[in-house]
Amino acid sequence: MLISPAYAQGTGLLDQSALVQFLPLVLIFVVFYFLLIRPQQKKQKDQRAMLGALRRGDRVVTGGGILGTVSKVVSPEEVEVDIASGVRVRIVRSTITSVLAKPDPAAAREAAKEKEGAKADKA
Repeated sequence: MLISPAYAQGTGLLDQSALVQFLPLVLIFVVFYFLLIRPQQKKQKDQRAMLGALRRGDRVVTGGGILGTVSKVVSPEEVEVDIASGVRVRIVRSTITSVLAKPDPAAAREAAKEKEGAKADKA
């Protein structure tokens, strides 16, 4: 007889060999999570917190590289920024990439008092 008999082999889905085959895929996913996904999520969370904490007087950098000072928070989506003396632009809050400096509230109050005192002396 030329044809040999074929015997059926059992295919268990949870065989040890199947687990060994999927183990590298699981390890690759874990490495990707800790090296790529998790740091990116943390960076996005920090960016959202920074944009939520924008206040008048903050020095900011926009996505286009323009430096300015926040003069007014118009709405939750828009901010008015001074980019030069007498030049104000309204920008979308999400285009702000970083906050360079936050003003010290006490120093800002003292500067305002000094300006008022100088105006009173001139008058």
